[in-house]
Amino acid sequence: MNIDLSQFDNLEPDNIGQWPPIVKIVLAIFLAIVVIGLSYVMLIQDKLVKLDTVIAEEVTLKQQYESKYHVAANLELFQAQMVEAEELLTSQLKSLPESLETPGLLDDITFVGTTSGLDFVKIDWQPEISREIYVELPINIEVVGDYHEFGDFVSKIAGLPRIVTLHDFDISRVKEGESSLILKLQARTYRYREATSE
Repeated sequence: MNIDLSQFDNLEPDNIGQWPPIVKIVLAIFLAIVVIGLSYVMLIQDKLVKLDTVIAEEVTLKQQYESKYHVAANLELFQAQMVEAEELLTSQLKSLPESLETPGLLDDITFVGTTSGLDFVKIDWQPEISREIYVELPINIEVVGDYHEFGDFVSKIAGLPRIVTLHDFDISRVKEGESSLILKLQARTYRYREATSE
């Protein structure tokens, strides 16, 4: 199809009705493109940006809903777990000695050592160490015995009703040529910090 470009010469804007049909069609297409472009920029573009924002917010809200629904659906289970955790915490706190019980704990450690066949060289309380929610009570212990007696002692310490941990083990011979050994270690017990303020 050949278009005669001479039709576009000498066009008068005041007399559009007399323009050739092909020129009118080109003008109509051009005006339609301009109107569509302006309509998109002025009316639709901002709404598309807002739509994207709302879609992203919808995804976030759906995720929040799913997590809250999961919690709500399992509320009884979570409450039961909370009660169980509180009971466990209470029982564990009972395993921590109160300040009035620490001398008795020292007696328990001495009793456990002597019934294991150990001879105590030294047992010294060290200064308390405050932690975030508890107070650490270290005790330096030095005993003489053999490996089996040491093992029995450690086993009996673990069986005490109060929490006692053992650290910094050092085993050496009492004297060269003797079978007796000396065990140096640090026992640590713990006290719940709120118990000190009551």
